Amino acid sequence: MSKHVKTSLEDAPLNSFHKKLAVYSSAAPFLDGYILSIIGVVMLQISTALHLTPMEEGMVAASSLFGMFLGGFIGGIVTDKLGRKTLYLLVLVFLALFSLGQFWVTSAAALISLRLLLGMAIGADHPLATSLLAEFLPKKQRGSILASLVMVWFIGAAAAYVVGEIILRVAGEDAWRWALASAFVPAAIFLFLRVGTPESARWLMNKGRKAEADAVIKKVYGAEFSIDDLPEKQHGHNVSVGQLFHSGYGKRIFFVSMFWTCAIIPQFAIYAFAPRILQTMGLTGEWAALGAVAITLMFVAGCLGAVKLINPLGRRKLLLHSFLWSGLALLLLAIFPSSAAMATLAFFCAYALFIGGAQVLEYVYPNELFPTEVRGSAVGLATSLSRIGAAVGTYLIPLSLTTLGIANTMYVAFGISVVGFVVALFMAPETRAMDLHNSSVIAPDAQPVAALKRSAELK
Repeated sequence: MSKHVKTSLEDAPLNSFHKKLAVYSSAAPFLDGYILSIIGVVMLQISTALHLTPMEEGMVAASSLFGMFLGGFIGGIVTDKLGRKTLYLLVLVFLALFSLGQFWVTSAAALISLRLLLGMAIGADHPLATSLLAEFLPKKQRGSILASLVMVWFIGAAAAYVVGEIILRVAGEDAWRWALASAFVPAAIFLFLRVGTPESARWLMNKGRKAEADAVIKKVYGAEFSIDDLPEKQHGHNVSVGQLFHSGYGKRIFFVSMFWTCAIIPQFAIYAFAPRILQTMGLTGEWAALGAVAITLMFVAGCLGAVKLINPLGRRKLLLHSFLWSGLALLLLAIFPSSAAMATLAFFCAYALFIGGAQVLEYVYPNELFPTEVRGSAVGLATSLSRIGAAVGTYLIPLSLTTLGIANTMYVAFGISVVGFVVALFMAPETRAMDLHNSSVIAPDAQPVAALKRSAELK
């Protein structure tokens, strides 16, 4: 008679706790989209009320992005040192308070300061929320669920536009105050939902707190499971934050940061300035506005399709195809800048659809390629560096359109996509079907052993 082999935690079925945790962890992308977008809805009213100069307007808009750059890396280090649970709640307390504080600002300096702090809180929530979620999810669903969080950013942005427009119509001259402070509501709701979330069992094990880790595992998975069912219960060595910058992990930091940045620069530029770009290319009036809506819908559709493909196609192939076909769409826009309006719109929609693969992997690869002890720091660093790309894409596009013209601007965007494709071609590993421990292990030759085996199987 064969002996029954108990299922590993990574092979355990998805349960209600995993689904709830995915909802709770979506606070980061939702509030990211909401807080970054609501400022654009009411910027004109803010500028009039606070008598902002053009430079101050730019600082108000950019302060949250700069805050995310700081908060991502700092938050990642803190969550690796102190645990996921503590900051998981505290960051939403700060988000709620800073959002509410915007209601009473009376100067540009006060608003810039609060937006900077809001950005830091959002940036900190990205690595801790996705790290906590990744460390609980079964390997079969980990990629698709982490990937689906990217779509929540667009939901947050859409909510901001709807709420902002309603407030502008009913709240009078102080509408901008109510609109900015409205982020308090979703932050408070997510905070309430997160209360009672347990600490990561993997993090507890890494800190030697085995009894606590065992209790969490039994609570989440059932009494028949224990710490013995954690794939990484036997640690080869500990990795320090300093090791993120050299050896095999340095290469992984470079890969994650480069592909994320190459994906996000054209994406943010096109998303933020779609109406202006479309007008420059021949779509005027309502067609430009409708075109911007169509592009946004294609971004969402692309993410949905990529979530469905991430397991059957694999991470590496999905990333390569995403950069290849979205880059081709940008090249066609550069070659035919004066083509028919509908053809131009079709090219833009094709770009938005195909870049979905790279977008959804922005949450997957960083969490799969680094071990528990530095996962938060690695995700935080990648988040921080991606915000540099967001700022570049958002704030240099007007200058590029003015000085280089639309065709050359699209050639630059195509070039960025080519860089992303080349980086992916030479550096992207395949982590499909691996448990979280194996996908993060570095072998002596600085290559993930399981990835090499998987690659050979795919060939």
